[in-house]
Formats: sequence, C-alpha cells, structure tokens
Amino acid sequence: MKAILFVLLLAGSTAYAQKDTPLPPVKPIKTQYMNTDKLTHPIVKKAIDALQAADRNTWFAQFTEDAELYDDGNKMNLRSFFDKAMGHERFTSIDKVENKGLDVYGHFHSDQWGDFKTYFKFKVNGSGKVERLDIGQANY
Repeated sequence: MKAILFVLLLAGSTAYAQKDTPLPPVKPIKTQYMNTDKLTHPIVKKAIDALQAADRNTWFAQFTEDAELYDDGNKMNLRSFFDKAMGHERFTSIDKVENKGLDVYGHFHSDQWGDFKTYFKFKVNGSGKVERLDIGQANY
C-alpha cells in the first residue's frame, strides 16, 4: 500500500513538473508569541490567548450567544468581525491591565490597518461568559 501511494505521489509531482509550471510559493508560517502573563482575569486570559493563536473555537466559547461588540463605540457583529480578524489581528504587547483584569491595553497589529495602541474592555456576566466587548484605539 505504501509503495502504491509513493508511486502515485511521485507520478503526480513528475506530471506537475512536466507542465513547466512553477510551483506555487510556500507561505511561511508566522509564529506569534506574546507574553500574556499580565492578564489576571481567567476568562480574559483565555480569550486573548485564543486571539493570539487564531483559535476561533476557544475565542467564541468565552462569549455568550448574544454577546455585543463595540468598536470605537460603533456596534458591530462580534462573530463576523472576529471571523475576519482571526489570524490577521493580534496584540504585540500588553502594556497595562485594569478594572480587576477586565480592561486590557496594549500595542496591536492588524494586517489591514497596521500597528496602533488599543484597548479591549470585557464585561463578564455571572456565568463566566463575556457578554460585551468594547475595543478601540487607545491614547495612553
């Protein structure tokens, strides 16, 4: 079985090479590590760690079904916003944490918008789920 698979793979790659078509470029995998030890609230830490890792399932699991998102005061759809942001937006540093660990300030990178200071302010309900997230550009 292994020999057949090897032959098929070899034949496929040979046929591809015979077309005189260059191989598609390999995209390097970016490893983004940023220390989140300053995060003291367990739900916020789990959410930010998920954002950093582009882990949609863990990120959305921290939120209520009807959680609200406000971006610079404008109501947005949390699901569609972060479906697009995952893997393209992340903190590059966490500079300060306030309000019992619910407010996070830091430098942020967006593939679309560049680098800037931001805040993420989480409101967690009694069940331990985020019911509201306010994000935006910060001045500190």
